[in-house]
Amino acid sequence: MSDINIKITDREGVTHDVVAPTDMSMNLMEIIRSYELAEEGTIGVCGGMAMCASCQVYVITDPGLEPMGDEEDAMLAEAYHVKENSRLGCQLHMMDAMEGLEVAIAPYP
Repeated sequence: MSDINIKITDREGVTHDVVAPTDMSMNLMEIIRSYELAEEGTIGVCGGMAMCASCQVYVITDPGLEPMGDEEDAMLAEAYHVKENSRLGCQLHMMDAMEGLEVAIAPYP
């Protein structure tokens, strides 16, 4: 099993040190759900299809994320509370290169 250490700040401003597996095909939205860092029904509303932006996060420390794809870019163009460092958690698949990632969960909606 391969794990990385990331920091996630919840919507109340509390920062959580999280251990995330890189060998289970999980994305950041699923990690947030599994640690129950967002209220049920307020994250991953579309099931991780890049269609709702409920899993939007602000990237504080970027250790080398994959570039944003067209679907993610299009969804963020229509979302609320978007900033320069916004990404969709459902599009950030856990990889070893993400060690040290720091994000804050965006407000909902």
